[in-house]
Amino acid sequence: MKHSSLAQAGIPIAPSLEPTLADDDVQPRIAPDKRRLIRISLLAVLVAVTISLVARLLVYLINLVTNLVFHGDASIAYHSPADNQLGLWVILMPALGGLVVSLMAIYGSKAIRGHGIPEAMEQILTNQSRIKPSIMYLKPLSAAISIGTGGPFGAEGPIIATGGALGSTLGQLIRITHHERKVLLAAGATAGMSAIFGTPIAAVFLAIELLLFEFSPRSLLPVALACITGAAGHHVLFEQGPVFEMPALAAPSNAALATYSAIGVLIGLLSVGVTKLVYFVEDSFEKLPIHWAWWPALGGLAVGGIGYFAPRTLGVGYENITSVLSGTAPLSLLLALCFLKFASWAISLGSGTSGGTLAPLLTIGGAAGALLGLAIRHFFPASDIALPLAALVGMAAMFAGASRALLTSIVFAVESTGQAQALLPLLGACTGAYLVSFLLMGNTIMTEKIARRGVKTPVDYEPNALDATPVSQVLQNSVVAISTDNSIHDVREWTSREPAQVGAHLIVLNPAGDFAGLVSTVALASYTADAQAPISALLQPRTSALLLTDTLRTAVEYMARESVDALPVVAPGPKPVVMGVISYRDILAAYKTRLEDHGPIAPNILLKRKGLRVLSRGKTLFQKEKPEAE
Repeated sequence: MKHSSLAQAGIPIAPSLEPTLADDDVQPRIAPDKRRLIRISLLAVLVAVTISLVARLLVYLINLVTNLVFHGDASIAYHSPADNQLGLWVILMPALGGLVVSLMAIYGSKAIRGHGIPEAMEQILTNQSRIKPSIMYLKPLSAAISIGTGGPFGAEGPIIATGGALGSTLGQLIRITHHERKVLLAAGATAGMSAIFGTPIAAVFLAIELLLFEFSPRSLLPVALACITGAAGHHVLFEQGPVFEMPALAAPSNAALATYSAIGVLIGLLSVGVTKLVYFVEDSFEKLPIHWAWWPALGGLAVGGIGYFAPRTLGVGYENITSVLSGTAPLSLLLALCFLKFASWAISLGSGTSGGTLAPLLTIGGAAGALLGLAIRHFFPASDIALPLAALVGMAAMFAGASRALLTSIVFAVESTGQAQALLPLLGACTGAYLVSFLLMGNTIMTEKIARRGVKTPVDYEPNALDATPVSQVLQNSVVAISTDNSIHDVREWTSREPAQVGAHLIVLNPAGDFAGLVSTVALASYTADAQAPISALLQPRTSALLLTDTLRTAVEYMARESVDALPVVAPGPKPVVMGVISYRDILAAYKTRLEDHGPIAPNILLKRKGLRVLSRGKTLFQKEKPEAE
């Protein structure tokens, strides 16, 4: 460190060799409050217990509505709507359910429309994780009516939305930070998924990839505890063992691994088409010259019409996934689930009714994977492709490609089936599907809707550049210290003679050698009052001091909180020593360097506004132009 003295300029300076801070000038470093983490974790567990019970009630309610509508029986036991005896009347049932959902959206909340996860993502990214409390009961009720009347959805989407609303509401009732509210929202949402499927690890990854957009202990611990609690609720309230039973799988050969990876690539192409078609249907409904409240009813007519010819496309259809994964499903069922289930789901979801995406994507992907497996075995009889594994690979790859939740897709397939031997084929297939989706599709089925509203979702989960850079790396190399006894005139005179030694700020010491504050050279140059006044007249308000080990993020937080553009930096010790000054310009320069480490910064950018042209990179032109012809 270069410590410049003003003695050479004839200006007195405190005799201390090093500027120091008085003990009460260094604000104590407050370690992360672990008690708050414990509190949020306990609240997350409470939310998970509640949402597990809600999940069981939702399934009972779906069963009740299904039995009333399709079988005329007031029972909460599961009976498939495919076994109905309604004849042509079945076409009207989903339409009636769509009308009820529309009424609930009009007189309750429009937020019940859709499949839940995009809406939760939007509230996290734009509204400090605040979800209307009414969603806690309107979403499960509307979903039960939609699915119970034949809607081709699963219960997982609505319960994820309900759990998120429960966590968000609790976070609004008690005094916690926005980040803690986000954690409770994610904990409730993923605990709901874990309660439905019994897949806690996949639920944790879902939180990281689609809700939290971060990987840190303060977020991970409460969410993990909530997901474990949700899984316990699944085992107590639903069943033990994997939710999708399938034959035991043998370890695949290298040739089979390559084939499964190729299936994943093909399913990735299919997932891109599925996503684009879903939003094409939604855009088509937007163009209809009728009020949106009629759209779910029209979509319901299509669902009923398809269900009349293919009854297995109606309702939740978890048993369809089990049939596909068994490897013994007939070709007619595979074709119906791959194409007709997709048509029914895309039309219904695009109409704006209440439903989910996970179960339909798993069903469509599993059927497509089984069909590809059959085709490979037909044209290459010597191949050792197992149809159950081909179906499982297709199921996971479809979700990986459509949502780009890579780790969630792989782990969910393993957890929900208990097939550890499938891990390598799943990794190859889901990676291939993810790659195709990333290259061909700007947004996913989860993010396209909110992207159209101008909401940008994070795609990188690397540490913030400011978090990764300590203050010591960007600290100014030279320190100029002046005394409170110096006058403004004397300091100006010296700085004019030694401009190379002067930075943006000067450290000011009192006669005892203790740190007194900072003086901006801009304020020094612009001061027009009495030049003989002591330099202490220009002192900035007393600020916090940074440690050499603090990160640039801490520096930014301090500057923002105290409305200053520079802070002193000290070395820790019994008598903290001032090592220099860090300003916002130093932080921006460091951030730019970190950005350049990841690739070139955007080249010349041309922005056009009415009559204004702005050119980047070294030159800015403000030029009047003639308005373009309409």
